[in-house]
Amino acid sequence: MTTDERPAPAIDAPERAMLEGWLDHHRATLAKKCEGLTDAQLREASVPPSGLTLLGLVRHLTENERGWFREVLAGEDLPPVYGTDKDPDGEFRLTGSDTWEEAERAWRAEIEAARANAATVDLDGLSMGVGKQGKPFSLRWIYMHMIEEYARHNGHADLVRERIDGARGL
Repeated sequence: MTTDERPAPAIDAPERAMLEGWLDHHRATLAKKCEGLTDAQLREASVPPSGLTLLGLVRHLTENERGWFREVLAGEDLPPVYGTDKDPDGEFRLTGSDTWEEAERAWRAEIEAARANAATVDLDGLSMGVGKQGKPFSLRWIYMHMIEEYARHNGHADLVRERIDGARGL
């Protein structure tokens, strides 16, 4: 891995800038975990029988970016990028044609769409879509959830990356 150029979250920023900073930091951490690996390495599973791979994690977080910032927050009616009704966790099941180039492009496009949608909403602003209890989410809640989602999966990415080539930490 090369020098760490991830954005450092501010320690004295207003709330919104801090939340956005932490989310961007975790997004950059996932990219860093994938940096310098071949498509074959990005497809290597953590520990059998688990099929968890770095490529699968990027695809999963692509679905999360899309789901929370586009479908829930903005109320867009979109199909999943990788899953289907029959296979809602399809992002983790890789085929021979799945590549890092495609996954990274889709992930970064969803991040840009997420930033654009979030920029139009106040932290206390409510989502157009609702959760299982029939209630909308505040943008603050969505930011907190996404930080948690990335942090958890970056922990998985740490272990997968260490298994692939011994690289640890960040």
